[in-house]
Amino acid sequence: MRITPAEITALILTFKVAILSLIVMFPPGLFIGWLLAKHDFPGKSILNTFVMLPLVLPPVVSGYILLILFSKSGPIGGLLNQYFGLEIVFSPIAVVLAVSVISFPLLVRGIMTGISSVPVELEKVARTLGASPVRVFFTITLPLAYRGIIGGAILGFSKSLGEFGATMLVAGNIPGKTQTIALSIFDAVQQGEDVTVFRLVFISTVIAFIAIWLTERLAFHYD
Repeated sequence: MRITPAEITALILTFKVAILSLIVMFPPGLFIGWLLAKHDFPGKSILNTFVMLPLVLPPVVSGYILLILFSKSGPIGGLLNQYFGLEIVFSPIAVVLAVSVISFPLLVRGIMTGISSVPVELEKVARTLGASPVRVFFTITLPLAYRGIIGGAILGFSKSLGEFGATMLVAGNIPGKTQTIALSIFDAVQQGEDVTVFRLVFISTVIAFIAIWLTERLAFHYD
């Protein structure tokens, strides 16, 4: 079961993309998760639905929407190309963008679960004693919600590792540039390379198993 240099390249790219995606997703995910967990406001259900939409949309649909928005003729991609010379589609940036959109709901859901578990009474007492909302968040809410937040981060990271449909559409399948481990499996299946498929599937399964095990351990306090 020797891994080839091309597969190592795809594996490294996959982890790089997943790490960058988590870095990009985490700040807005933390804010939106806190907002949805702790506040009632007009349009809350719409925001929640919009955030969770990629969970139920076929990834290809999400990828197509990104393709329309970020292509050189699209409303966002056109501006980025005109003013900054950036070409998003079929680039490593497109991979990060695609996996971020698909995995964002899992990150937010974990954060919401963690923050919702924090007793409101503790936060109210801290506010009564003069603590600012920011201080309450960083000294009470965040420490008590860390299990859910870390669990959401792990799930989001893991989803990024295995994303296929949106990545294929908006970033392509370019070896050494945009080809992730999932796209490598697709290539191997297309070419009938069964040994390669089994090897890559095994690696992906081990990664997924570890991620789910860690999430369950954090979320449900298993020993």
